[in-house]
Amino acid sequence: MSYTETIGTRTYRFADLKTLLAKASPQRSGDQLAGVAAASEEERVAAKMALAQVPLRTFLNEALIPYESDEVTRLVIDDHSAQAFAEISHLTVGDFRNWLLSSTTDADALTRITAGLTPEMVAAVSKLMRNQDLIAAARKRPVITRFRNTVGLPGHMSVRLQPNHPTDDVKGIAASMLDGLMYGCGDAMIGINPASDNLAAITKLLLMIDDFRQRYQVPTQSCVLTHVTNTIAAIEKGAPVDLVFQSIAGTEKANAGFGISLALLQEAYEAGLSLKRGTVGNNLMYFETGQGSALSADAHFGVDQQTCEVRAYAVARKFNPFLVNTVVGFIGPEYLYDGKQITRAGLEDHFCGKLLGVPMGCDICYTNHAEADQDDMDNLLTLLGVAGINFIMGIPGADDVMLNYQSTSFHDALYVREVLGLRRAPEFEEWLESMQITDTRGALLSASTQQPLLEGARDWMGIA
Repeated sequence: MSYTETIGTRTYRFADLKTLLAKASPQRSGDQLAGVAAASEEERVAAKMALAQVPLRTFLNEALIPYESDEVTRLVIDDHSAQAFAEISHLTVGDFRNWLLSSTTDADALTRITAGLTPEMVAAVSKLMRNQDLIAAARKRPVITRFRNTVGLPGHMSVRLQPNHPTDDVKGIAASMLDGLMYGCGDAMIGINPASDNLAAITKLLLMIDDFRQRYQVPTQSCVLTHVTNTIAAIEKGAPVDLVFQSIAGTEKANAGFGISLALLQEAYEAGLSLKRGTVGNNLMYFETGQGSALSADAHFGVDQQTCEVRAYAVARKFNPFLVNTVVGFIGPEYLYDGKQITRAGLEDHFCGKLLGVPMGCDICYTNHAEADQDDMDNLLTLLGVAGINFIMGIPGADDVMLNYQSTSFHDALYVREVLGLRRAPEFEEWLESMQITDTRGALLSASTQQPLLEGARDWMGIA
């Protein structure tokens, strides 16, 4: 089905829904690289006007990637709930935007319709929204998950403590981990990107974190971000696996490039559940995504990068994840050119993920060859804090010495919690207070008060 829109004396024609969505997307370098972006701002406006008139039902009848050839499309269609969709089934995309922003649409209403939304519907409405709209609507939709603590409660924001090391040195990782805990970070998880995919090295890191966690009774969860097949192998060998990690994308072909399928993710999910390591819940999958991943694998099928990204969230929600992380600026300026594009993408991803019922966090980051700096990250951090982000990254000095990119630091988490009055996961906050790291308000205590734990941890690490 084709779509048209006239501006003045000029009529714009869009061959199909896929083209219309791409042309309606805000400007970004990835869509330009793929040759699917609007040729002018006028064409982009025309596409938005045409998109606003498309009935939401259309997305159930016009697949962007054929059902027969893509298991993500099959997942989206087969899992769609007609009952949940009924409440909004009469709306166009433009009407849906107005419904989302209405003062009468609350968290209960957004929760009711979740199973009735497809990624394409959600991506479409995001393209009609200003940044403030994305923030206002996302803030209405908390997504709460539990493993050893509770993440995503309104008024809370958690931090993934990321103590990476370029050679996987256990003492170096342990020192960064302790540093982050002293700043009150780590309630989302303690998650290490290993420099090596060697199973013995991965197991060594899992054992180290688990030993520390048990010794000091830390109510958090650990994860070593290796390929899901390595995690399954580690589980089979008895390693203390908490969260099961995998990078995912929004098409079957892109996921095949990651070496995964929905069946393999199901196997990993069931392996994680079999360990029964959660204490307050059993959300245990940790997924990472990023706009441009399908394009970089030549697996986007002409679909714009933001819509492909939102399709990845349908994959994520199938497995009841504990955390989903859009690593927003990590892939590089070929896909998100500058701070403005990174900011917009981060707000889109968070909004779309939350609307689909996914516990969204964001690695607020950029690579050193992008037209962005730490001020851009400060802006996005603040905006996402207002929008109700579930978690962010906590990295020593905001500079990952293993992955070589810029993100957010332990101090950045302190900043956004203070200015917005955000608390940590309640179980973790109680632990921090009991260890005399923070006071009853969640504020850090002095270094002298923290000294007993610090000295004990140094003994544990074997550091003078």
